[in-house]
Amino acid sequence: MEIKISTQQVLNVLKVIAWIIFIGLCIDAGGLIVNSFITLFVNSQAVNNFWIDSEYFSELLSFDRGNFIVIAILMIIVAVLKSFVFYLIVKLFSENQLNFMQPFSVPLRQFIKNLVYLSLAIGIFSFYGMRYTIWLSSKGMSEANLQELNIAGADVWIFMAVILFVIVQIVKRGIEIQTENELTV
Repeated sequence: MEIKISTQQVLNVLKVIAWIIFIGLCIDAGGLIVNSFITLFVNSQAVNNFWIDSEYFSELLSFDRGNFIVIAILMIIVAVLKSFVFYLIVKLFSENQLNFMQPFSVPLRQFIKNLVYLSLAIGIFSFYGMRYTIWLSSKGMSEANLQELNIAGADVWIFMAVILFVIVQIVKRGIEIQTENELTV
């Protein structure tokens, strides 16, 4: 007995997974924004409510409020950009912009190009966050766990941006060839 899984079934599963990840990333970004706001403007003891490395944030807030703001903003920017990446993926699935009869299309190219920009931005902000935490540790702060702060992997994001840029160029060429074939027929 052979089980056949169609492309449509795989796309439906990916659609559900993309929604789950998108919702999780939105919760993460929203939590960072709310916790940072409450910690800075309502109650500084709320720093213990951060679900990621609260000891580091507590130490950072007592070390310097400005540095706390910088790290929080960098984490928020990275979290929001990651959410936006999955927003674009969910939007692509929801608006049915994929045409399998003509796979190379301008909307697909624009989608991948947007992913390039977002991946590059995530990589840059993650790299800056990493460098900033290293600088803070040289000033007397304890060393941050970049993985827990969700600003690790800047090199991976930049590498992904480069790969996606190459794919954008391939899709662009595919659009040109597809257009030439339509004009020939």
